[in-house]
Amino acid sequence: MEITRIFDLLPVLKEKYNSSCVLAAKEKGIWVEYSIDRIIEMCNQVSKGLIAKGIVKNDKVGIMSANRPEWNIADFGITQTGAIQVPLYPTLSETDFHFIIQDCEMKILFVSTQELYEKAHSYIVQGGHKVELFTFDTIEGASSWNEILELGKKSDSINLLEYSSKVSPDDLLTLIYTSGTTGTPKGVMLTHNNLVSQLNDCQKLIPKGSSKALSFLPLSHIFERNVIYLYMSDNIQVFYAESMDTIVANLNEVHPDIFTTVPRLLEKVYDRILARGKEQKGIKKAIFFWALGVGMKFESLTSRNFLYNFQLSIARKLVFSKWLAGLGGNVRVIVSGGAALQPRLARIFTAAGATVLEGYGLTETSPVISVNLVGEGQKIGTVGRVIESNVVKIAPDGEILVKGPNIMKGYYKQPEKTSEVINSEGFFHTGDIGELDSEGFLKITGRKKEYFKTSGGKYITPEKIENKLKESPFIEQVMVIGEGERFPAALIVPAFDHLKSYCELKNIPYRSQEEAITLPEILDKYQREIEEYNSGFGHWEQVKKFVLLPKEWSIDSGEMTPKLSIKRRVVMEKFQKEIADIYKQEEKAS
Repeated sequence: MEITRIFDLLPVLKEKYNSSCVLAAKEKGIWVEYSIDRIIEMCNQVSKGLIAKGIVKNDKVGIMSANRPEWNIADFGITQTGAIQVPLYPTLSETDFHFIIQDCEMKILFVSTQELYEKAHSYIVQGGHKVELFTFDTIEGASSWNEILELGKKSDSINLLEYSSKVSPDDLLTLIYTSGTTGTPKGVMLTHNNLVSQLNDCQKLIPKGSSKALSFLPLSHIFERNVIYLYMSDNIQVFYAESMDTIVANLNEVHPDIFTTVPRLLEKVYDRILARGKEQKGIKKAIFFWALGVGMKFESLTSRNFLYNFQLSIARKLVFSKWLAGLGGNVRVIVSGGAALQPRLARIFTAAGATVLEGYGLTETSPVISVNLVGEGQKIGTVGRVIESNVVKIAPDGEILVKGPNIMKGYYKQPEKTSEVINSEGFFHTGDIGELDSEGFLKITGRKKEYFKTSGGKYITPEKIENKLKESPFIEQVMVIGEGERFPAALIVPAFDHLKSYCELKNIPYRSQEEAITLPEILDKYQREIEEYNSGFGHWEQVKKFVLLPKEWSIDSGEMTPKLSIKRRVVMEKFQKEIADIYKQEEKAS
């Protein structure tokens, strides 16, 4: 059977593999596995239950939940009917919630926990929305999704094939609203064919012999959702982490071969490893940092000489094997997306034996445009070669334009915004600046909207500078600013655990984060760190001033997107005073 609609995955999976475990999650402390038979049965019950509730083709049904098998089952159950699935991030703001519910005219919303039920119920009542709410967990006073399943069981007269057969590859599969970092959210319309084309193009991403994956990135984002479809098509068992706080524990329970991540999380893992290395003494510490130096010289899996191979084999045996053990012991591939990855992280983890494959794409491109592959298909510092069905060209101003079967149908109810990003030739304007090298690898050099020009007329690429500054173990988060000003400056969130250790080593009093960032010794240390990393940039690009901030930016506090990218507009608004002070100081000095 050919897969032409995403829900065709289920009968194909049944026919090819008859898998006893497709999805798994912890329930009351025990891993519970879902077989293909159980998933198909539940999906069909969801579909029939929704039809019995009056859901028809093109109706919108939402899911607001952390990753769990019910998310996928509801997803397939919704789309089999011809209805359109609308994912909502659990961290969605009240304003965006009201906009999405009203804009897509949602009929039914599935939520997972009591906390999300109370949040969604409150918003629905306040907004006067006519949307029915069902919960995955059993919650007193709430309608359970088991009611939908039971209704489906009783609806023997419904012939599901009559409904699913009317769903064409060009029909909408999902409506994904952007996070709204630059204004009102836009609904990205993705078809079955958009995602099926990704299945065909991304098969090479999964190394042969892989059998298990751990998933923790939000399914509400197309990156992880697409990867889950890909895992399923290759009979890889998907285990859902309990939470972002249990990832390491779950890695060591599941022992996966592969997982996906965003750079921010990989940075945190590396920082923890580095901190442990610094705690070593004598010969152990020397060996650790020797191995680290070997890893930092890694270029590719195919361009190594005998001496380097020998050194790497020793480093892997003495040091890197312990790193991999901490990741479950079996990880062979880590796929990174969502934001720019520091090349040093790709080098060190790949050298350790867990190949980091950086890719690139957007929600509007379903999402993959290009991706590195194991072996000769990997080039560190790039986002890989363009996938087979895509055509990429670089516009005169450096913007990346892409055309292919994965390009969205458009923005929901916003044809004028659609025409702004998809030209008459069908090329999508990504808004990113990049270049293709002689071997066909794509490199991202900046974000068009994030480029800024100083008052002296010099263009600055903040992301490039930020990635370099984040190499400092003292810097947790950083945002470079300076549009229309005389020079670039930086808002910095210190790596407080590392800073605290430094203070203990130097006998500097450390009473609180708020106080620490005001101490002259600390400010002097950060000045020296910045000067060190500034040396690789042109004079006009160098950060001249900075301010230290006392609290980490997060999703909950509003400065980070669900994929852990900085919401620049929000940060600029929140720290207007600090930014103004930076440039006022300069005015006084001049």
